[in-house]
Amino acid sequence: MAVYSMTGYASAQYSSSAAPAEHAPKPAATGRMGLEVRSVNSRFLDLSFRLPEELRHIEPGLRERINARLKRGKVELRLTLESDAGAALAEPTARLLQRLNSVQDSVLSWLPSATPLSVAEVIRLAGTESSAGERWSDAQVLELADQVIHGLLEARSREGARLGDMLLSHIAQLRTLAQQALPLIPVLVEQQRQRFLERWKEAMALTDGATLPEAARDRALTEATAFAIRIDVAEELTRLKSHFDEIERLVGKGGEIGKRLDFLIQELHREANTLGSKSAALELTHISVDMKVLIEQMREQVQNIE
Repeated sequence: MAVYSMTGYASAQYSSSAAPAEHAPKPAATGRMGLEVRSVNSRFLDLSFRLPEELRHIEPGLRERINARLKRGKVELRLTLESDAGAALAEPTARLLQRLNSVQDSVLSWLPSATPLSVAEVIRLAGTESSAGERWSDAQVLELADQVIHGLLEARSREGARLGDMLLSHIAQLRTLAQQALPLIPVLVEQQRQRFLERWKEAMALTDGATLPEAARDRALTEATAFAIRIDVAEELTRLKSHFDEIERLVGKGGEIGKRLDFLIQELHREANTLGSKSAALELTHISVDMKVLIEQMREQVQNIE
């Protein structure tokens, strides 16, 4: 299953002048119908529709189709209509002129200061009336919606594949950094042990051969042990590796993985922070900073995955 981004765009047009495909619904109107859909990231599925008034009734069908195919994202669907009747100058009929004159007289009797209709307004009203009887069928609209939703899914799939490749690339870099950190800990522990031994010898020399109290020796050993425990990041590195494996598994599996990836990115960031707080060497601090930079880049991109 593919990894889907929540960012995508698709559009399609239907022209009644084009030859209809086999089994396609016959045009109930003349002109062009355009439909476009765009989506961006969102925690949930948030739908908005911009439809002509004469097609408002089709919104539940469009909503049902989108809900069946998409799970997350802020999705906006826009439908526009262009009538071929508008391309030619509409000639008003005598009946229409009579009606307009009657309505204008009625308005002027109540509102003497109202502006009379101009020739351009009469022609526009005639064009509106001539196209009022044209209707696009629900089947045509839903067929076009299926095409656009399919195109949106393909766009989101392409973007999702790019995001998946980016995540895997960053995971490979994080694994390399973790491998660099692993051998540093035994070296640091050994260095600190040597420091404690040197301090112990210095203390012995200051006593002129006298035996130090047992409590002093125990305290020195306790401090050495506590330091070794404090800087030991083996547990953090093990958890990081586990998170790396899980992210790679999810990307390979695909589907609705965005929320789980977001949780894992938070865990990666926490382990990288702990790695930095336990740092006892500049090299380990640099590794922690590099990890957090990569993880932050992953966090930004994971927000776009469905």
